[in-house]
Amino acid sequence: MFKRYAIFYTPQGGLADWGARWLGWDSRTGRATRRHALYGIDVQALTRAPSKYGLHGTLKAPFALAGNADSTQLAQTAESFARTHAPVDAGPFEMRYENGFIALRPRETMPALRDLATQAVRGFDPLRAPLSDDDIARRRRARLSLRQDQQMLAWGYPFIFEDFHFHLTLTGRLPAPSAAHVIAALEADVQPVLPARIVIDAITVMGEDANGLFHQLHRCTLTR
Repeated sequence: MFKRYAIFYTPQGGLADWGARWLGWDSRTGRATRRHALYGIDVQALTRAPSKYGLHGTLKAPFALAGNADSTQLAQTAESFARTHAPVDAGPFEMRYENGFIALRPRETMPALRDLATQAVRGFDPLRAPLSDDDIARRRRARLSLRQDQQMLAWGYPFIFEDFHFHLTLTGRLPAPSAAHVIAALEADVQPVLPARIVIDAITVMGEDANGLFHQLHRCTLTR
């Protein structure tokens, strides 16, 4: 039984293996992994916040299921979504420090990728339970704009639509002076497995267990 679900993009192959080792959690197998050792970097501390999600890009942020929905209905909705949406070439990715953390991000803005995320937000929302008062209060601690606050109340998450920026999170928050050193070490480490272009060719239904760790439940190939 999972307490929340989400719709992510989850890389495959060498990048997925690298991400599992870097973050210390493999969401494919549901197992902890031995983290990388990088000289002069406390990898465990740096990855503590994003570790529980595994390497991923968010399309529909974690949500509790509505009372009239279940995991079978969620899987069926994901399969239907995948049959009616085409893969998106997100182009080359680069490692950047933005908004206080390091992530792999598309070098250029991709309207098709934002459109896919928008459709995911809308398409899965009928299965989402309303946010609790505690959820709302927690989100508002992030100093949301008026638009983001309205999006959070209407759709369960503030950083969607025009505020959506696709990324594969690699660290928790760290001070800017430390970021350049970490990026230099990470770039050399990931380069052998980072594809020249990343294609978002599938969506993955994720489940959050009682310990807050996310597991890959269903991976649905985009086939339109």
